[in-house]
Amino acid sequence: MAVPEPDARLAQEKEEESEEESEILEESPCGRWQKRREQVNQGNMPGIQSTFLAMDTEEGVEVVWNELLFTDKKAFKAHEEKIKTMFEQLVLVDHPNIVKLHKYWLDVKDSKARVIFITEYVSSGSLKQFLKKTKKNHKAMNARAWKRWCTQILSALSFLHSCEPPIIHGNLTSDTIFIQHNGLIKIGSVWHRVFANALPDDLRSPIRIEREELRNLHFFPPEYGQKADGTAVDIFSFGMCALEMAVLEIQTNGDTRVSEEAIVRARHSLDDPNMREFILSCLTLNPDKRPTANNLLFHRVLFEVHSLKLLAAHCFINNQYLMPENVVEEKIKELDLNMVMAEIRREGRPGAQWRYSEVSFLELDKFLEDVRNGIYPLMNFAVSRPHALPRALSQPQEDPQKAKTPTPEPFDVETRKVVQMQCNMELNEDKTQWHLTLLLILEDKLHRQLSYDLLPTDNSKDLATELVHYGFIHEDDCEKLANFLENAFHKYRSPPL
Repeated sequence: MAVPEPDARLAQEKEEESEEESEILEESPCGRWQKRREQVNQGNMPGIQSTFLAMDTEEGVEVVWNELLFTDKKAFKAHEEKIKTMFEQLVLVDHPNIVKLHKYWLDVKDSKARVIFITEYVSSGSLKQFLKKTKKNHKAMNARAWKRWCTQILSALSFLHSCEPPIIHGNLTSDTIFIQHNGLIKIGSVWHRVFANALPDDLRSPIRIEREELRNLHFFPPEYGQKADGTAVDIFSFGMCALEMAVLEIQTNGDTRVSEEAIVRARHSLDDPNMREFILSCLTLNPDKRPTANNLLFHRVLFEVHSLKLLAAHCFINNQYLMPENVVEEKIKELDLNMVMAEIRREGRPGAQWRYSEVSFLELDKFLEDVRNGIYPLMNFAVSRPHALPRALSQPQEDPQKAKTPTPEPFDVETRKVVQMQCNMELNEDKTQWHLTLLLILEDKLHRQLSYDLLPTDNSKDLATELVHYGFIHEDDCEKLANFLENAFHKYRSPPL
């Protein structure tokens, strides 16, 4: 029998290893999420006993299957409802610069219990890994990239801190910040502080303390872990991340822990005085004197008056549901490329003209996609509205004996936004009832078609609210859809002139 060549044998072994890693070990109760054998490292995720790569069979994308194991089943059962409430609300935390928590469920068997939750998979690696690669290639940090990353991180922190009550990340390091291939920043491990603080002492055993890793101790301020600590904890951590991004690495003296001397050296190495002042304001030891995330977005090192192009792009994205899917392409076909797009007239000397032929429409498409993905947020203009969180996240544990009413199983929450809406209304054969057909195109290009026989008592607001309740649309699209339906009702139901 012929013996395979070494190269062929190696390729065969790799193929077999790949098949083993892609083997499905477990499925979610709904069958949508499939856990694989391959384990992934999503940075420093305290408390997670295991993280596996998984497949979202509905969307056809890879996700992360996270498991929290509780060995005391009795204590877990006593607080089961509170755990459910916490995760139901964390699923609602939705921001382009925060790793999304898609779904959770509980698995209680024998003497043990598990909380399993599915999070977005960030395949491009952590900020720390990126900085190491950049330094290895003997490259300096680009100032524009540094500003863009800081803006995105602060955008996420401003969002979390504007919740009511505020969400404190509590574990912000260069290990829990991820960079997508397109430059989009994602913050992970948001769930940890909320979960750890809300759990009673008898259930905290699987939640590892964030500061136990010596190499990350410098990311946490002196007041960390005290009862009075607040959102300023995240600002200190952000300042240390911003410093590390600027210098690529804070050197150590062979010790695993970053010393105060190394931090001082890194600060003194900053050439830009505005950047240095920005970072030092975050690293102030007195938490009361640290700026807020929103205030930092207005700092002169980051703040810039947004271009008309960016403002127009955000306006376009926010109202895209009113336009056809390929509106940019169609508009380009209608344009005379020799037509003057803009002109500057100067008295006594020649002016300047820009024609449509000078615009790169491919670049325009990419720019719109980047804006849609959250790479260029408009956080400098206003704080987003506060996001109410349930009392269960901030109040003491309720006595389980007082809450015996069963809680109905919640519907899946739709996390994707609608980018286009179309509808049609037709009268039935006897002309007594309207039949509504609604086509929704979601941001991932999924088409969702709904049909309904309208009752005389139906109104647009109630219909839109019901679609949110049953998980057909994102709650942020409720008002848009209600207005869209109201216009459609007026158009079809109004008698012709």
